[in-house]
Amino acid sequence: MTIDIEEFIGILEKEVRNYQVPVVDLIAVQTKDPFKVLVATILSARTKDEVTAVSSERLFKKAGTVEELAELDEATLQKLIYPVGFYKNKARYLAALPGKMATDFDSKVPDSMEGLLTLPGVGRKTANLVLAQAFGIPAICVDTHVHRIMNIWGYVETKKPEQTEMALRKKLPFKYWIPVNSLLVAFGQGTCRPVAPHCDRCVLTEACPRIGVSPRKLKAKNTKGEVLRLVSWNVNGLRAVYKKGFMESLKEMAPDVMGLQEIKAMVEQLPDPLQKLEGYHSYFYSAERKGYSGVATYSRQKAESVIRGIGDPRFDEEGRVLTLEFPTYYFINCYFPNSKHGLSRLGFKHEFNVTLQSFAEELAKKKSVVVCGDFNVAHKEIDLANPKQNRKNPGFTPEECAWMDSFTEAGWIDSFRAKNKEPEQYSWWSYRSRARDRNIGWRIDYLCVDKKSRKRIVDAEIYQHIYGSDHCPVVLDFMK
Repeated sequence: MTIDIEEFIGILEKEVRNYQVPVVDLIAVQTKDPFKVLVATILSARTKDEVTAVSSERLFKKAGTVEELAELDEATLQKLIYPVGFYKNKARYLAALPGKMATDFDSKVPDSMEGLLTLPGVGRKTANLVLAQAFGIPAICVDTHVHRIMNIWGYVETKKPEQTEMALRKKLPFKYWIPVNSLLVAFGQGTCRPVAPHCDRCVLTEACPRIGVSPRKLKAKNTKGEVLRLVSWNVNGLRAVYKKGFMESLKEMAPDVMGLQEIKAMVEQLPDPLQKLEGYHSYFYSAERKGYSGVATYSRQKAESVIRGIGDPRFDEEGRVLTLEFPTYYFINCYFPNSKHGLSRLGFKHEFNVTLQSFAEELAKKKSVVVCGDFNVAHKEIDLANPKQNRKNPGFTPEECAWMDSFTEAGWIDSFRAKNKEPEQYSWWSYRSRARDRNIGWRIDYLCVDKKSRKRIVDAEIYQHIYGSDHCPVVLDFMK
């Protein structure tokens, strides 16, 4: 199937007019300043646009020129640009930028690919974007969206963005070289998402080849009753994820109940919109130790009862389990202990596991139970990228996997594996070595249901396209 690229781009030019403008484009239009375009582009790598926009504005108030940037040390830069992705590396690049520009380019942004590539933190993608947006020089900036979408359309057949750039240089009409990045970034952020694209509402849905695409699954409806969307997400700091687009992610997921783990805050430390989340009833169980552990649950429906803890002060002082009772089920939100480096907490974790399972099984005698959370264990080899290298490491020890075996053998159903047997489905990635970009991850976040409730499982997904934490949300559509 061959697409008409001029027709596709023409349709998208009309479609994205009301989409959010990519932040680098916006800065280019507002300032026409090559220095600010360069800096914003460096900040934007692997970072949501809304985070880039806030961090760029904060930085430019202190350093709107290369001379002002030279006055800031690396530690100050880290504070100004946080929480952009890899902010420590980017602060190092920005600290080195003024010296390099002064020595080689008379403190001006170079307007050539060769010159830009000598600057710290600048690769071909960044250089192309600066050439196009700052200088109006025809250049094809290929980021992940351009690379993905051009391959989805079958317009190119490439494995890497660099290959896509070269392929497009040979066949993409010259007039589209500059605008193609802005169009496809906006379209990729708004509709053709990296994971679970919104093919159901795409303007190209009839003509698009959809090569290698798995469209999003809409929240199901059933004639026998309403389907609830239950979400679990280890946010690795609720205040931190709030600054990284949490409210936008919440709107996209539209959960009926959402359990968050590792909130790392007392209730009074949270911003007001998180203490009383609009449209939801808010429940919290924080650890006694500040900045550690803790869970929160948001629910559209008011809970009939709330149980904080599982009756053992060793675990309860760490704020690990929060249970809400609803008319037909219990929702248990858990943050399981990490067995830690050297397995120093392996025994503690096992005792927690046994106590939690007993607690859940008592509730399951009364009504359905959903146990959600960061279990801090990858159950089977399929659930992590490098099982052989990690067999004795925390989260994949024989002891931890044996408990997970006993848990499922007792009848508890891993809802995701009940619906999906595919490999490379992960919910956590190390911040090191671009693990998430390379999908070198672990599936350690679960939504499990008691054995009597199997028929209530409608669907289950992992939302790998949602960022903000080193974990991503996991989702269960559950019959009410």
